[in-house]
Amino acid sequence: MKSFNLPTEAEDSIKPSSRFSVLNLFKRDYQHYEGVPRINIYLLRLLFTLMFLFLTYESWNHILKHTGPWDNANAAAWCMWGSYSVISFIGMLRPLKMLPIVLFEIVYKTAWLFVVAYPLWVKNELIGSSAEGMTRVFIWVVFPIVAMPWRYFFRTHLLGKRTA
Repeated sequence: MKSFNLPTEAEDSIKPSSRFSVLNLFKRDYQHYEGVPRINIYLLRLLFTLMFLFLTYESWNHILKHTGPWDNANAAAWCMWGSYSVISFIGMLRPLKMLPIVLFEIVYKTAWLFVVAYPLWVKNELIGSSAEGMTRVFIWVVFPIVAMPWRYFFRTHLLGKRTA
């Protein structure tokens, strides 16, 4: 008769679990994502997908259907958003490679909120102003801040280390 050896607790903890566990989302994944937790990868892919979906149609439709001369600053903004939509497609495929774009988004939106929206809000002039609509959009900067794997970003992009 053949005997079956049950795995020890130590051996069982080494084997990857085939069952889905919410806790596994928060563990660092050194095998696939250089030590970045899967939750960050999923959030980044969602962020890039949302950017692609919302920016592509609106920005390229505006750029391609524009008639007459462009205001330089307005044209630069629309072209930036159009290029952002193209780059966001790459981010859906390779989210860790596109982290500088996420940082760019965090910095410009946060700066705008502090420089433009906050002074209006303090003076109780934000509601009804031309900045109100953009404030509603830019306040969602909290999502990229949460999605950004900060530890990985600092180690790889600022310190130049290969793994987190």
